[in-house]
Amino acid sequence: MKLRTIFAISFAFLILIFCAILSSAISSRTTSVLKGEAGNLLYGAAFQMADKLDYFMWSRYSEVDVLSELLTQKQHAGDYSDEHLLDQLKKRIPSFSWVGITDDKGVVTAATGRILANKDISERPVFKNAVKKPYIGDVHDAVLLSKLLPNPNGEPLQFVDISTPIRDSQNRFKGVLAAHLSWTWSREVRDDIIRPMQGKRKGIEIFVISSKDHIILLGPKNMVGKPLNLARGNGHNWAAVTWPDGKKYVTGFAKSKGYKNYSGLGWSVIVRQPEAAAYAQAKELQRFIIFLGAASSVIFALLSWAVAGRISKPLQSLTTAANMVSAGNSTDIPVMKGIKDIEILSASLREMVLSLSQKETQLGEMEMLAYHDGLTGLPNRISLLLYMDKLKKEQDLKGHVLTFLFFDLDGFKAVNDSYGHHTGDLLIKQAAVRIRKTLRYGDFLCRLGGDEFVAVIEHEQKQPREKAGQMAEEVISVLNRPFLIEGQVIHIGCSIGGAIWPLDGKDPEEVLKLADQALYAAKANGRNRFYFSGRELAE
Repeated sequence: MKLRTIFAISFAFLILIFCAILSSAISSRTTSVLKGEAGNLLYGAAFQMADKLDYFMWSRYSEVDVLSELLTQKQHAGDYSDEHLLDQLKKRIPSFSWVGITDDKGVVTAATGRILANKDISERPVFKNAVKKPYIGDVHDAVLLSKLLPNPNGEPLQFVDISTPIRDSQNRFKGVLAAHLSWTWSREVRDDIIRPMQGKRKGIEIFVISSKDHIILLGPKNMVGKPLNLARGNGHNWAAVTWPDGKKYVTGFAKSKGYKNYSGLGWSVIVRQPEAAAYAQAKELQRFIIFLGAASSVIFALLSWAVAGRISKPLQSLTTAANMVSAGNSTDIPVMKGIKDIEILSASLREMVLSLSQKETQLGEMEMLAYHDGLTGLPNRISLLLYMDKLKKEQDLKGHVLTFLFFDLDGFKAVNDSYGHHTGDLLIKQAAVRIRKTLRYGDFLCRLGGDEFVAVIEHEQKQPREKAGQMAEEVISVLNRPFLIEGQVIHIGCSIGGAIWPLDGKDPEEVLKLADQALYAAKANGRNRFYFSGRELAE
């Protein structure tokens, strides 16, 4: 094989492998991120739906409660003004399909549109369950009202009951204020949530499931009224789940938990999207990266063929001339003007040096990543170990001491649990900036991981504990100030443990452990404080 062919094949093979590895790594990472975003989007929609359902029910419950208070103050029921008041309530809030007032026997004395007027509803749950206290019933089919209320679309009518007792000024039971909420409002809430997502997200469906028998209260028409028992996938807020139809859907889960004085009906809200549609962006990006890697391999292979030709051509000339001389033929070694072959070779060498320099830069960046925390940019645990190894070798501080401060953020786990890990990461970055600004230039600061930091501060031997204590109190004060993260005001504390090298120990690692022990003592004694320790704490 000619040198040019060897060069071209070798370069093409190496570049193909490199592109394949790089494409696989990038594809795997980005696909994972996009899948997580798709799942979190569905969970967010489920949470939003549950929240809106609770808020709506609380609003209607509050309106019924206020109206019952008004009727109690009037101390009577059934006159024209009551009926007019009910009609006005239904007119202004169409979700109320029917509102009525009964006497203490359960006979309707006033109602919207005079529907069920003078009818006995004493055996209906809306009356029986509201004799002693307010009652909110789950979704149910219409019984008495199915033929009396308008129903343009012809679908079965479903209601949610809200009723409350009416009492006179002596707290005697006078009757019940009963209301039927049309379940159609839930579809309006669902459509408001789905509409903004339909442009980029196809096939999203929202389900509302009852808490008692797991019946589907809201969902596709062919599934409403049927039971649905669905595993939540390791208890997470979303998961890729195989549904009863045998298909796999990315599914978000949320629970109705009530709002203020409305305790809720325990509805489960499930939002699903076919896995292919949910992960469409991830798959598209994956295909693009693979295509880009393959195209790059071809381009670089062609470039390597051209470059190899420029390198091999002068060498072939020299080889031909050398072979002719070796064969005994009379010929001269070609001497090109300005030593052209050497110029070509030197140019190639310069390109090689440039390539090596670029790789060295990449290696430097990789080394930077190895010794620094990817989130805050601070040195990491490996850098701390190297730093302590250096201290062991030098051992001469020229009349100074080093204070090891071990930081731990108080309340950080609660931030992650309440606002999510993204907000927690932003909080860690801001906290690192505040600590770095509090320390002096040249002081060593690293992040060990999570919400733990270590600082190494150089002091004169005179009163090192007092100086370190002042520094620690400054850090605690700075971190106690509120953090503003994406519109959220967040408060945290900071517990700090300290120890001095070489006063508390000759081995820097031993002193670091003492600082760590002091930190646990600070957390055990109330948190958000600084404990200074030495050998006495370890003992």
